[in-house]
Amino acid sequence: MLNQQRLLNEFFEMVKISSPSKKEGKFARYLRRILEDIGLEVEIDDAGEKIGGDTGNVIARLKGNNANMPIILSAHMDTVEPCDSIVPFIEGNRIISKEDTILSADDKGGIAAIVEALRVIMEHNLPHGNIEAVFTICEEIGMHGAKNLDLEQLKGVICFIFDCDGKPGTIIKQGPAKDVIKAVVKGRRAHAGLCPEEGISAIQIAAEAVSNMNLLRIDEDTTANIGTFYGMTATNVVCDQVEIIAEARSLYNEKLDIQTRHMVDCLENSAKKYGGKTEIEIHRSYAAFNLSEEDQSVALAKQAVLNLGLLPNLVSTGGGSDANVLNSKGICSVDLGIGMTNVHTSEEYIKVEDLVNTTKLILEIIKLSKK
Repeated sequence: MLNQQRLLNEFFEMVKISSPSKKEGKFARYLRRILEDIGLEVEIDDAGEKIGGDTGNVIARLKGNNANMPIILSAHMDTVEPCDSIVPFIEGNRIISKEDTILSADDKGGIAAIVEALRVIMEHNLPHGNIEAVFTICEEIGMHGAKNLDLEQLKGVICFIFDCDGKPGTIIKQGPAKDVIKAVVKGRRAHAGLCPEEGISAIQIAAEAVSNMNLLRIDEDTTANIGTFYGMTATNVVCDQVEIIAEARSLYNEKLDIQTRHMVDCLENSAKKYGGKTEIEIHRSYAAFNLSEEDQSVALAKQAVLNLGLLPNLVSTGGGSDANVLNSKGICSVDLGIGMTNVHTSEEYIKVEDLVNTTKLILEIIKLSKK
């Protein structure tokens, strides 16, 4: 029932519209027109105003024609850069960009599939419950669209997010929590040639702290990394301040607490050893989620995959997504693979068959969403 050429044409048009984080406004207006033409009620919320963006989340509603369960379909509108002047074309069975840019299948592949599925439903008057399509902003820089989504305005009880790599059939049942650690290490300035003993080197404190940290792969559930390490003075000055930004992630909140505490202890112990000080801020960007095969969103997605003759692949991920945020807010949300590959690089691609199968999967999910 789906129109493959229309799906591809729509995807091509979408990726040509630049929509980096906080600058999704042009794409949001384009998407709103499409959804209203299909016959959905569309609004744009105020999430963008809260975070300094030029648009909010796009929320589209399709009233059900039967008593099926209300569901949410979701994908994010923003992309990483470079995303200007994307020129998509088909090479063999892959859609790639001719230019030295991303393709932005992450996540316009998910958006195009949702839009085509909604078109098919309306064209063929297929049975469906209430459907809400939520297209978020600023997912790439911290899921700020999802974090500022007013869930009281949504009626859906489960959510399907089309925003991960892996072929259609990939089901993300577990995702990590993440802490961002910002530390300022303070020492004391002194002339490095005349009286270095009067100084306290913030670089020495910070370097020893980092060297004592367990970093990168901690165990199968936990990772940690130093993102920035900045301290700059002349070579004849004992550096009195270093700024560090780090992160830690784990599939389990308890393990994350332990890793973050370990990194903070390393900083504080090193500062104490050399007579310096630390100012440390810890921000929990998002919480972990862990869904079982019995959870409604996972069970329904798995059955839809099987019905299409695809192979279900239930996995965990080390990356965060809107699923982390929505699960923490009480909406059972599962992230599903759409086949996007080499995302965030100029080698990004998506196969035509994966874009088609994602659309079929959405239609099958809607069909199965019975109370």
